[in-house]
Amino acid sequence: MTGFRTLFVLTIACLGAAAGFGASPADGGLEAVFKSMDQAAPGFKGLTADIRKVAYTKVVNVEDVSEGTIVVKRMKPRDTRIRIDFKKPNQQMVAIGGGKLEIYYPKLNEVQEADLGKARSVVDQLMLLGFGSNSADLQDAYTVTLGGPEPVNGEKATRIVLIPKSKEILQSVKKCDLWISDKGITLQQKIDQGGGDYLLSTYSHMNLSSTIPESAVKLEIPKGAKRTKLK
Repeated sequence: MTGFRTLFVLTIACLGAAAGFGASPADGGLEAVFKSMDQAAPGFKGLTADIRKVAYTKVVNVEDVSEGTIVVKRMKPRDTRIRIDFKKPNQQMVAIGGGKLEIYYPKLNEVQEADLGKARSVVDQLMLLGFGSNSADLQDAYTVTLGGPEPVNGEKATRIVLIPKSKEILQSVKKCDLWISDKGITLQQKIDQGGGDYLLSTYSHMNLSSTIPESAVKLEIPKGAKRTKLK
């Protein structure tokens, strides 16, 4: 996948951090979802989870399915680091943080990297979807509506729909659906990229943690690995 598509996957993958624990969304609708976000935002430090990602391309009717694990660590406000280790079907490690994106392919011993400085405004807008953001910031950047109750893997959840207000974001993300469990945890996210293409990320075994070490969100790249720049 391209660097920016990977960036979207990483950003949406961490939306589970935004909900945390709180009021039951299914009981109170959109306001209950906002309440759970606001209760969890101040104390969010990080999380670990299993991830299943589906990248669907309509023009060729192909689903690219990947499975692995994700680690998120919030260093400080507006400084969140992420690492995803995809294990199936192909091993691939991705890290984002400190204004940089890195993708490591162990079989090739190659690292692809990108400087996110020029895309910082886009990154900041996408970050508002998660990482302990409060409902006020979310509504400031997105138009949020209630989708309704929809279970995920047999677990009760409420879907909410987010439409970016930024014209720049709308070029790549037409809308984002979040599925919030009755416990206030985001179980699934779907990015509509337009033209029928979408990215769907589903999480399991999620664990909120305040003790994730910084080393857990860094890539362990062997010496001698080939490095190439993503444009």
